[in-house]
Amino acid sequence: MDCAVVPGMNREERLNQWIETYSDAILRTCFLYLSDQAQAEDALQDTWIKAWKHMSEYENQGIQNEKAWLMRIAINTCKDYRRTAWFRHIDNRKALEELPDRLLRTEAEDRSLSLMIMDLPNRYKQVVLLYYFQGFTQAETAAVLGISPSSVLRRLRNAEALLKQSLTGGEEHER
Repeated sequence: MDCAVVPGMNREERLNQWIETYSDAILRTCFLYLSDQAQAEDALQDTWIKAWKHMSEYENQGIQNEKAWLMRIAINTCKDYRRTAWFRHIDNRKALEELPDRLLRTEAEDRSLSLMIMDLPNRYKQVVLLYYFQGFTQAETAAVLGISPSSVLRRLRNAEALLKQSLTGGEEHER
């Protein structure tokens, strides 16, 4: 749903619509990025505050993809959170178990893959979260991260190679 095309919608209504429409997706992304439920919830709230503060930029620039714009704010917020010393003490395995089932949306056997994704370097984790988890296109992912579409493709391939290596234990299997 694109709130930008609704005539007569004021800022408060638009923000409320965004919160209703995108909160779960943004919270999931923040959680997978930060590996902590409380920090993800804080990042979600900070995302909404930043979106409110910058809504005039959204309106004036005629942004076409509101979800991508909001996701970019969320990821930048998560980057800010990750810069703190607090992140040296996170246990990703414990954090994944804390996420409510309605937000996790993975089967128990898929959780090991989620943990591997959480352990990827940030540049690869970002493209995986946006492309595979949020369903963004290559161009939308590039716009959110401020990189070229070819960089998205390269990072996806590198992430996939790292995940394959983790899944196979570094062994090459013949087909």
